[in-house]
Amino acid sequence: MSENKTETTIFQLADQFIALANELSGKEQDVGKVGTAMRFAAARFNAFEASLKSSDLAAEKANALEWFSNEYKEMLSDNLDDHIDNPPGANKEPVKDDSVQVFNG
Repeated sequence: MSENKTETTIFQLADQFIALANELSGKEQDVGKVGTAMRFAAARFNAFEASLKSSDLAAEKANALEWFSNEYKEMLSDNLDDHIDNPPGANKEPVKDDSVQVFNG
């Protein structure tokens, strides 16, 4: 009898990070702080990933920055579109948070 091996998708992994971020946001009562921590963690881990994949990171730094930046920009754009189409708590006022910039047109 063979084992059915199921591979975890990037979306399932992302959901685990989001669940942790939601938990931390509840504890900290500061979504901006948690978001900043997640961006820092992603940058730190992506730098580690790049270092493992590169034979000369110093020479390839600009290409790595461009690639990771483009990947993030595309993912963020897709998720912003999703929130535009399906706003969470559409009738709620925006959360007041002085720790991050508020994007008002």
